[in-house]
Amino acid sequence: MRSDVKIEKGIKHTSSTIQKQALSKVLAETVKTGIIKSNLMAMLAGLALALYTNHIRPFEKLPEIILAIIGSALVIGAAGVFNNLYDRDIDSIMNRTKNRPTVTGAIQPKTALLLGIFMALVGLIALFFTTPLAAFFGFLGLFFYVIPYTMWSKRRTIYNTEIGSISGAMPPLIGWAAITSDMMHPALFGIFAVMVLWQMPHFYAIAIRKHDDYKAANVPMLPVVKGFKRTFVQTNIYLIALIAASFLFITFSLSITIVALVLSVAWFILSIMSYKKMGPEKWAKTMFIFSLNHLTILFAIIIVYSIIRTYI
Repeated sequence: MRSDVKIEKGIKHTSSTIQKQALSKVLAETVKTGIIKSNLMAMLAGLALALYTNHIRPFEKLPEIILAIIGSALVIGAAGVFNNLYDRDIDSIMNRTKNRPTVTGAIQPKTALLLGIFMALVGLIALFFTTPLAAFFGFLGLFFYVIPYTMWSKRRTIYNTEIGSISGAMPPLIGWAAITSDMMHPALFGIFAVMVLWQMPHFYAIAIRKHDDYKAANVPMLPVVKGFKRTFVQTNIYLIALIAASFLFITFSLSITIVALVLSVAWFILSIMSYKKMGPEKWAKTMFIFSLNHLTILFAIIIVYSIIRTYI
């Protein structure tokens, strides 16, 4: 009898664990945790820059740093929820998105809407308690991602990536504004420009790799409407602009300038050289992988360098 009770308890515990894991997975996919993590790194890079340029040690602004992380994560997550909710129709057509919880019904539209609203409000309030300016940039990022990008340009124009890049470039501004209201430093322009320009080669690469999905869903991504050659040319134009943007860090740090410059030049050379040897899909995969390394390396170095320099 005791053995049967133990087995029954074990089954109930296992079932409860599976349900919790399933719920965790549904929430993670609904709020897009991968996007939250990458954008938090960008936010922290802007925040670290602000600490260094204003000669502030991290522990002096610990409450603001914690609130900036929490607020940014919630606002970015809310944007992901609203995007998933609105795009259910086209997500159901594309292979890479057809299993999203908002498509399968694992989370109901009303529940997702309430979750998004709750996250947005709490996130903006958290950012407001750092500075009202940080909350403003948080709102701006959320607004541009949901309205001009998701609800308008994504389905209407090949320039949807450019329009969406405005939202994608807000995290460094949020991080900076959480520490200081001085928005005229060249280093801030540098990190903002890098975030804007980086997104086009990155998302063009995704659009090439998922060309058939976007075509089936009638989403006017550049490779779908204008073809691979036009996408290749436009990618390199943005990479040249990214190289030029590296010099905006010169008043902040020669070392960071060199790192940004080397990474961008390497990306441009890789694009030109691999184009001659690879087909579109393989070229796009190479570009996509390098884009992730580019941003991760640059922002990690900016964060570490800035924090170390606040103590020197």
